[in-house]
Amino acid sequence: MWNRAVGLLRAPLRHSLISRAQISVKPAKHEISAAEQGIVLLVMFATILGPSGWILANLEDYKKR
Repeated sequence: MWNRAVGLLRAPLRHSLISRAQISVKPAKHEISAAEQGIVLLVMFATILGPSGWILANLEDYKKR
């Protein structure tokens, strides 16, 4: 009984294939300026933190409902 259970657990491990990462060492096609990086970072933070900040700022209103 235990041999069968161990065999079932080992079966997926025998056939697992590990793919290699496709790493490229070429330079970037388009250089991104520091201003563009800053704008993207600001938009990402606003997208993620904006709604949660709104909820936390209006938490008392949500508790009343």
